[in-house]
Amino acid sequence: MAGILERALAVMEHLSSRPEGVPLASLAQQLEIPQSAAHRLLTDLCRCGYVRQMRDHGDYALTARVASIGLSYLAATGIVDIAQPLVDRLAETSGELVRLAIVDNERLTWVAKAQGARHGLRYDPEMGSDARLSCSASGHAWMLTMSDERALDLVSRQGFGTPEEYGPNAPTTITALTKILHAGRKRGYAMINEVFAPGMTAMAAPVQRKGEDAIGVLSIAGPAMRLTEARMLELGPDLLAAAEELALASLASPMFRTRFPMQGRNAGDETAK
Repeated sequence: MAGILERALAVMEHLSSRPEGVPLASLAQQLEIPQSAAHRLLTDLCRCGYVRQMRDHGDYALTARVASIGLSYLAATGIVDIAQPLVDRLAETSGELVRLAIVDNERLTWVAKAQGARHGLRYDPEMGSDARLSCSASGHAWMLTMSDERALDLVSRQGFGTPEEYGPNAPTTITALTKILHAGRKRGYAMINEVFAPGMTAMAAPVQRKGEDAIGVLSIAGPAMRLTEARMLELGPDLLAAAEELALASLASPMFRTRFPMQGRNAGDETAK
């Protein structure tokens, strides 16, 4: 039964990045599942309303029901409602794309965003996906809060992103990644240049209450011609201030009160500081 569940989840994750649909044979090959077993899984998922078969060519795609579950969960936690005004404000200040990612076990998932660019090139990658830790500013910012050993363990589990898949400066060795993390710790936030995508830069700071694990990451991203190194350094204090404010505001979210309880003090004391 566990094998069936794991395969069903793998099918849904595979389809999540392919809204145009995937042929049965291709899906079975990519996931290394016998075609007959893949067909049975897809039939069950269709029956339950999570997958649909497209009429024109018979490919399979996710339905909106999957997104509905995620949105319902986030609405219940209250974190997006709490974060959105802060995200909007930082986007207006920076004039670039601002995103919030939350820590979910060993993953970092983007859940909120605001676009600050009003003209010219607008950078806006997919939401709801997991951050590739080795080559995203968000991933680097989260790892700034850990020991090198813990950070490298997470990257080894997820795997290094390659320059062909991401940007030409994506680190592919432990030495290169460690050097980036050490520089970020001195600065207090992560900065990357053509690491996540060609021609793009980004910066990110952990959302973390003092003495506790990070609960998320706040990032700013844009085209390198506009979001230069000098501009990122200029925005550094604003980013750190927004991340600190969000860390305190997160006390109002029931999700973070239970997952990251206050250590040795109550919420009222922390908020009053």
